[in-house]
Amino acid sequence: MSRLARPTHGRMIGGVCAALARRFGTSATTMRVIFLVSCLLPGPQFLLYIALWILLPSESGTQSKAQTAW
Repeated sequence: MSRLARPTHGRMIGGVCAALARRFGTSATTMRVIFLVSCLLPGPQFLLYIALWILLPSESGTQSKAQTAW
């Protein structure tokens, strides 16, 4: 199972939707549409997006850590 990380390519703002799309095997556009539609519902979707943007590591950061370990 691959680790959840924000990709460096193919992201629009923070890469959260692209990371989730990669994890669940769907396209980034589909994940973005799902997020936008979910914003019409009551709830903390925008705050969750910001939290994931902060908490998820960038893909380049996870690769450089793995390379320095060897």
